[in-house]
Amino acid sequence: MANQPQILYMILIVPCLFGLTLVGEGINKLCHEESGGIGSIIFGVLFIGLVIFAYVFFSSYFTSSLEV
Repeated sequence: MANQPQILYMILIVPCLFGLTLVGEGINKLCHEESGGIGSIIFGVLFIGLVIFAYVFFSSYFTSSLEV
């Protein structure tokens, strides 16, 4: 059951939404000319990049474990 891709998607959706929230918060801060907007956008993009890396890593791990 742990090898099913649905579990992988569910595990990665919540962190991706968190990254999108950081990006949205940064854009909101930039629109209202508050400090820290660029930092939130950078951390959000890095977080989304980390989620994409984890997806590629785990999807290749699951496909290799299914072949054995």
